[in-house]
Amino acid sequence: MSTKPKPPSADRALHLEQFLPYRLNVVGFFASRGLGRVYGTRFGIGIPEWRVIAQLGEFGQLTSRDIGELSQMHKTKVSRAVAELDKRGLVTRAENRADRREAFVALSAAGLRLYAQIVPLALAFEERWIEGISADELRVFERVLAVLTERGRHLAGAYQTEEA
Repeated sequence: MSTKPKPPSADRALHLEQFLPYRLNVVGFFASRGLGRVYGTRFGIGIPEWRVIAQLGEFGQLTSRDIGELSQMHKTKVSRAVAELDKRGLVTRAENRADRREAFVALSAAGLRLYAQIVPLALAFEERWIEGISADELRVFERVLAVLTERGRHLAGAYQTEEA
């Protein structure tokens, strides 16, 4: 005789549209999608390539591992993005003499020009996104987002160690 699991009581039910992790994911999806249309349509690059360009534009020369950690991208995705950007002449690679298994990646002159073209468009996108939100509201939001990011980082690590 099989017993069906009982549905959760109304006070313990999960309402996905109100579930904060889901809502953050949806907001992130719209941000990536909207911004992706800006640089994808105009410059022919995808989200992973843009993240690599953005990290290199901000920090200069990095290893693929550094890029992955800074952008929260898996090493395979970073590797593919760097290979595509290299093929298009937008990045350069230099051997890491301390660790020959990895290379330093930097924007080429063409990559720097592309970065300089995209940044104003990205900042304008952000301005449109936050239009109508007061400076005080944004400060509170930034503080809450920083706390959620740090707690998420901790919880993600905790769950990984619990599952291992």
